[in-house]
Amino acid sequence: MTLYAGTIVDTPGDPFSGDPMDALAVDQDGAVLVRDGVIRARGSLAAIRAEHPGEPVTRLDGGILVPGFVDTHVHFPQLRAIGGLGLPLLDWLEQCALPEESKLADQAYAREVAREFLDGLISSGTTSALVFGSHFPSAMDELFAAAEHRGLNITSGLVLSDRSLRPDLLNSPESALADSAELARRWHDRGRLRYAVTPRFSLSASDEMLDVCAQLLGKGIWFSSHVNENTAEIAQVAGLFPGARHYLDTYGRHGLVTERSVFAHNVHPGDAELEMLAEHGASVAHCPTSNCALGSGLFPLRGHVERGIGVALGTDVGAGTGLFMPKEALQAYFIQRLLGPAGLPLTPVHLLYLVTRAGARALGLDGQAGDFGVGKDFDAVWLRPADGSTLAVNLKHARDACDALARIFALATPADVAGVWIRGARAGRDWPSE
Repeated sequence: MTLYAGTIVDTPGDPFSGDPMDALAVDQDGAVLVRDGVIRARGSLAAIRAEHPGEPVTRLDGGILVPGFVDTHVHFPQLRAIGGLGLPLLDWLEQCALPEESKLADQAYAREVAREFLDGLISSGTTSALVFGSHFPSAMDELFAAAEHRGLNITSGLVLSDRSLRPDLLNSPESALADSAELARRWHDRGRLRYAVTPRFSLSASDEMLDVCAQLLGKGIWFSSHVNENTAEIAQVAGLFPGARHYLDTYGRHGLVTERSVFAHNVHPGDAELEMLAEHGASVAHCPTSNCALGSGLFPLRGHVERGIGVALGTDVGAGTGLFMPKEALQAYFIQRLLGPAGLPLTPVHLLYLVTRAGARALGLDGQAGDFGVGKDFDAVWLRPADGSTLAVNLKHARDACDALARIFALATPADVAGVWIRGARAGRDWPSE
């Protein structure tokens, strides 16, 4: 066993359901006791040392220890496409994202990208993610194998499309069914890996393809896609599905809106779509930097929260501007401020919740990740800025833990990630060789 000691901060409560401060837990001189990668005790250092006097102590001073970040929407094939600014969604896909995604047909290329992507997640403090995969089964094998090696909580799946994209990214409903079923057989529920049925969006997935998606949903299988991201996209979807009541209904009438469904964006929902999400217990991945970079719009967080819809954050790389979840939280804060009275004011406690426990809840991982509750996996991020940096100066003068969180969300970068633990193993130090 090991005792990790320092300032420990998490959100075991839900700040959207009452006083945000009631959701925050802070142990200023605290400790977490970890055995076999699992949290066995959490509290003051003095109390836990008294109960376990012989256990080694790892000091994590000069910063704060928070749960590992949870990214609920990120595209692994787009890591090398970050920075295509100045374009709306559909133009960006055609000019930036899809040409790069086509390169993953080369398995060696996909292997390199998978390693870069997963190491990028870890160096940014992300330990769990719902990953939008590749159109190529061999690339998915590379992603799952590399994620298994690193011990990450990764849920992902083959991307399915049978129209509207470049030809090399299309598959038939028949091949989609066979390839997805085989990938799920090999990788679903293997360690910390899970499978997600992943049509790109209904713009590129016919009713026949969405029927295949429904056939693939089984025990523990997840579902992920896009909805209501961009007004031009919404108009095109309406033209392709004249019988659908709205964009979300293109999925709903195939039984794809469930408690294991996570829909990215939902920037422009109608009331009926919000009601459908709430009724079926589906979640939404809000992707703030992507929405702003593509000019997609300002996310109506209040409308989701007031209906009880689970909302978490996603980086949406490569339209998003990086893998560091606190940056997404800061952008989410800005968006709600810009919405004025229609926005939902966010505190630092909300922001910590959105990058940790909200994501764990959206992905059905609340029993394993998202906070430092006893019995959960020790997935953790030690944020410790360099001495003399602007963030270090600000943390030194923070009034309390909530004020320290505000300064972290305003100023932190991946350079301030001093350590990451994945189920108790220090990332980059305790991995076996590949």
